[in-house]
Amino acid sequence: MTYAWRRAFTFVLTVLLVLMMTFAVFRIIPGNPALTILGMEADEDQVAALEAKLGIDRPLGEQFASWLGGVVSGDLGESLKFSRPVGELILDRLPVTASLAVLSMAMTVVIAVPLGIAAAKSQRRASGWWISLLSQLGLAIPSFWLGILLVLLFALTFRWFPAGGYVRWSESPLEALRSLFLPALAVAIPQVAVVVRYLRTTMLEQLKQDYVRTGYSKGLRERAVLYKHVLKNALIPVVTVMGMIFADVLGGSLVVEQVFALPGLGRLLVSSIGARDFPLVQGMILFTAVTVIAINFAVDMLYRVLDPRIRLK
Repeated sequence: MTYAWRRAFTFVLTVLLVLMMTFAVFRIIPGNPALTILGMEADEDQVAALEAKLGIDRPLGEQFASWLGGVVSGDLGESLKFSRPVGELILDRLPVTASLAVLSMAMTVVIAVPLGIAAAKSQRRASGWWISLLSQLGLAIPSFWLGILLVLLFALTFRWFPAGGYVRWSESPLEALRSLFLPALAVAIPQVAVVVRYLRTTMLEQLKQDYVRTGYSKGLRERAVLYKHVLKNALIPVVTVMGMIFADVLGGSLVVEQVFALPGLGRLLVSSIGARDFPLVQGMILFTAVTVIAINFAVDMLYRVLDPRIRLK
């Protein structure tokens, strides 16, 4: 079995396990979900009606089969708070969070890769020390505080960007970009710090390898050695970290979306938990878990591009 097929099999198996665990967790939790939603003052008829609506009055095997069939067909149930299909609500909020994730990841790559290379090249010079110090600060600053600082500086003081809210891409691409720039920057800065440190460490390890000395002895320029050989090998662990970062943001950046009042998946999850919207919470958790698994699978496939040795496995 080839590397790609093994990873595909692992992906499918993991998704099935996530489906089973998501279903089981919401059934193992003590208490009656219908009673939790309606409150302790609800009468038996109300509780029974909601149990029938949620489908929790049926045997567990029948509940799982029905829910699994719905998931496969794209039916995640109906939200109790919004009275709309769960899948439809997720798809409505997904463009906001996906745009935030893509923009923040683009910022992370554009800023972190040059800084990581510079930090590795100048590890014994003042510039390398300053890059390390800035990366430490980026790791130490909480996202919510960073978001507030960005709003105070760029939205309220200079008035370059809006303080919050979201403009759809279909309405105005420029205004959509302006509404997402500060939130994406607030997400990207801590991630830039992480990627810079990983890339610096892995590049320093690669610079000690024999192939680097061989490249220089053959007359290759420093730029060719660094970018064609060292960087490519150093990116393998960095890609793993960036995949985790992207999955984390795409699953819903709770803090940043709250600070900037973005109608994304993070705010949807918070509101569904606050409203005890059992079907919506279950659907959101399932979506987030499958998203993380899918991105990890994509990262595994990217390894084959970066490292030719994996293609032979």
